[in-house]
Amino acid sequence: MSDTLRTAAEAALDGIVDPWTGAGLKPGLREIALADGRLRVALQLGYPSAGLAGDLKPAIEAALAQLPGVQAVEVTLTHAIVAHAVQQGTQAIAGVKNVIAVGSGKGGVGKSTTAVNLALALAREGARVGVLDADVYGPSLPTLLGITDKPRLVEGDERRIAPLIGHGLQCMSIGFLIDPDAPMVWRGPMATQALEQLIRDTAWDDLDYLVVDLPPGTGDIQLTLAQRVPVSGAVIVTTPQDIALLDAVKGLKMFEKVKVPILGIVENMSTHICSQCGHEEHIFGAGGGARMAEKHGAPLLGSLPLDIRIREQADGGCPTVIAEPDGAVARAYREIALRAAGRLATRGKDYARRFPNITVVND
Repeated sequence: MSDTLRTAAEAALDGIVDPWTGAGLKPGLREIALADGRLRVALQLGYPSAGLAGDLKPAIEAALAQLPGVQAVEVTLTHAIVAHAVQQGTQAIAGVKNVIAVGSGKGGVGKSTTAVNLALALAREGARVGVLDADVYGPSLPTLLGITDKPRLVEGDERRIAPLIGHGLQCMSIGFLIDPDAPMVWRGPMATQALEQLIRDTAWDDLDYLVVDLPPGTGDIQLTLAQRVPVSGAVIVTTPQDIALLDAVKGLKMFEKVKVPILGIVENMSTHICSQCGHEEHIFGAGGGARMAEKHGAPLLGSLPLDIRIREQADGGCPTVIAEPDGAVARAYREIALRAAGRLATRGKDYARRFPNITVVND
């Protein structure tokens, strides 16, 4: 293959904007070869590529087919998800490449349902995903994923517990360890210690992403996560309502102060469509998430409707991405998940964990 054709192919790839990262595709080029008029191209993406990422293929094939001497194009997409940069001074979590925190600042905006569906969406796109319920006072993960089992200790290691599996996700929550009706009457230090134990004493198994569902607010739990846990990025969930946006901005600012990058904003309950007549109405206002995103320089990852099925499916332990995987709402979750993962893929890599540990021993 001539250098001229390779250069032209690289230029063509660089001119195709990846909808999930906003960047050209040239950096992902791993292999290119021309034989008997057939151009074979292998691209490696930094986010899961088993699902919607395949929609890139027609655009790639069309662009490369215009090159001289090319009669047919064969495109292969793979992915390699790596650990990305985190706050300085935090210790890596065994078995976890990236931690994505999902916060809201305010309760009642559908953050937990959104977090679980985003985790399920990432898994459907081909990633290995876990989800941690960081709300020790009001855990919801057992209900959302329909899990009633109790965790067990890892065989041969009594200090660690094995995560439970729900719809393919590795899961952990204080709700798995206590009676469902038992209140957690704990002061802040006890709650933060419990959170650290849940994160670090769980035997996560080779996760690309650990999605952490934070409780509302900007208190002890959030501060512990931001200061002691290596967070690759944060997603802020809000509704268009002004009072929800005020608290969402506080959550966003908290992450900015501790140097955690904001992957984007999700506007939940953006619109309601009547199941009887089809009338669409902006119950909580319109465009609030977009205005917040523009004002604070964070991307709007997407909007989700106020839909009774989302609530019913979540309460029934079978969230929308699982219950209606090919539906419009599930696709919206998948697109939001890929935009978050794509944005993370463009960030710097975590090289610190590649350095060997040095141990000094006396002979």
